[in-house]
Amino acid sequence: MFGNYLIGLREGLEASLVVCILVAYLVKTERRQALRPVWLGIAAAVVLSMSFGAALEFGSQELTFEAQEALGGSLSILSVGLVTWMVFWMRRTARHLRSELHSKLDAALAMGTGALVATAFLAVGREGLETALFVWTAVRASNDGTADPLIGVVLGLVTAVVLGWLFYRGALRINLAKFFTWTGAMLVVVAAGVLAYGFHDLQEADWLPGLHSLAFDISSTIAPDSWYGTVLKGVFNFQPDPTWLQVWMWALYLVPTLALFLRPGRVSPSTAAPTNREPEPHDTQVAPSAAGSSDRSGGTDAGDDAHGVHDGARRAGEHSVGGQG
Repeated sequence: MFGNYLIGLREGLEASLVVCILVAYLVKTERRQALRPVWLGIAAAVVLSMSFGAALEFGSQELTFEAQEALGGSLSILSVGLVTWMVFWMRRTARHLRSELHSKLDAALAMGTGALVATAFLAVGREGLETALFVWTAVRASNDGTADPLIGVVLGLVTAVVLGWLFYRGALRINLAKFFTWTGAMLVVVAAGVLAYGFHDLQEADWLPGLHSLAFDISSTIAPDSWYGTVLKGVFNFQPDPTWLQVWMWALYLVPTLALFLRPGRVSPSTAAPTNREPEPHDTQVAPSAAGSSDRSGGTDAGDDAHGVHDGARRAGEHSVGGQG
């Protein structure tokens, strides 16, 4: 359940932050009349994501066993690719997420209501579709015949919504940079298990050979129906009798991906901020500090304290759009 909870929390929190940034910017800049089309776009994105997940779940039940395994394996590999891209994208561009969303929102405001709906729909819909796909494949990979995997995802999504609301109200401070780094690393571990399971599905569909070529079989030591076997499967998608292909794919994905993700980031001289500029708050934070807070934190590193959420998303317009350029 923990692995699925992590997926729901991580993916849901990204979507919650996007919503908070959009709504807070409109509230702070006193353009509340634009909130209705923005919420309409957000609602449409949520409905689309849920419909996509339902189509995957109920549509696959009408297929033959081989077709189900082929579909599940293919989508598992696709979802791992999307999630891997997402965690690296967030690590690389999170600093500019807020200003990027503000810029798109300003352009949409100039174009009219339809553009506002489309902007909110695309901003949230991308996260929603990616979440639906990865949740479906992860729940399928860790399914033990109970509702625990789905419950874990729902609890993670609910937690993400609550955290998003607390960010908006200014009741919570958290270092989002560290949060996304560590949850991203754990998500890579979960994705490795989903990837291995996907290749096993393709073997069961007779798309790939080696179904009966087992790397090891420790079912007698770690029984799948034991409490520790359930925990290992729920967190890491562990299988006590994997094939050699599963083991190789798991290792070839996990080791280099995790090493690249956790290596210290580098700032090129051409993009490094001038030393005489005030440190720019981390754009994944929903709430930049008020002017007094920025004065107090002027001597801190922009990659540390500025990453925290300070005074609530209602202050998200404290740095004007003109000042962001």
